[in-house]
Amino acid sequence: MLQRVVTQPDPYEPYLLSQGIAFGDLLFVSGQAGAGDDGKIVDGGFRAQGEQAFANLRRALEAGGSSLKDVIKVTIFVTDMSHFQDVVELRRAFFSAPYPADTIAEIKALYDPKAMIEIEAIAAITTSGGHR
Repeated sequence: MLQRVVTQPDPYEPYLLSQGIAFGDLLFVSGQAGAGDDGKIVDGGFRAQGEQAFANLRRALEAGGSSLKDVIKVTIFVTDMSHFQDVVELRRAFFSAPYPADTIAEIKALYDPKAMIEIEAIAAITTSGGHR
């Protein structure tokens, strides 16, 4: 049975997207960009956006009964691969060994022209909590 994950705030609601979907013991989290609670991309460049994207990912994971340490697979989209080393540093700051399987891909654009990074994940559900 599919269960929708809801966060507060939920900037995805107007677009008919779920923050995540729980299925069995797995949680599939939609792409999280560097947007603040107001839905606007944060100022401060790539690193600030990356930190916000990981914070948003953490919030969605926790709402679904998971955490950053339970991430199995992550996909990170960037609009400029010259930020690859920044992505490595962000992974080091937010994940720990064993690090999740990962795909990092450069794409032409994200949903907002200011967005430079978006992160999606598949994680194990480890708690029964969350707003599903």
